[in-house]
Amino acid sequence: MITIVAKLQANPGKEEELKANLTKMVEAVKANEAGAVVRYSLHTSDSDPTLFLFYEQYADQAALDAHGKTPHMAAMGASLAGVLAGRPVIERYHQIAGI
Repeated sequence: MITIVAKLQANPGKEEELKANLTKMVEAVKANEAGAVVRYSLHTSDSDPTLFLFYEQYADQAALDAHGKTPHMAAMGASLAGVLAGRPVIERYHQIAGI
């Protein structure tokens, strides 16, 4: 199982636009990648309304690779211009235990 944690910071005043764009992405993943994407959840920080976090889990490397090549990933990337305060911070993990 591959886990991705991605943090995205909105420009001040662009929080709702970023939230809408990221929520569309969750809907697209649910509609098009069910099964290969085990978990794809969007969160916002309790202490900073401009900070968003994706928690993603993929069945395997092929699922992660396929996710990166989807039309909805390209569309989301294009929607972030002028909305993000900087580059997303993306970290990769491998699950070693869980329930």
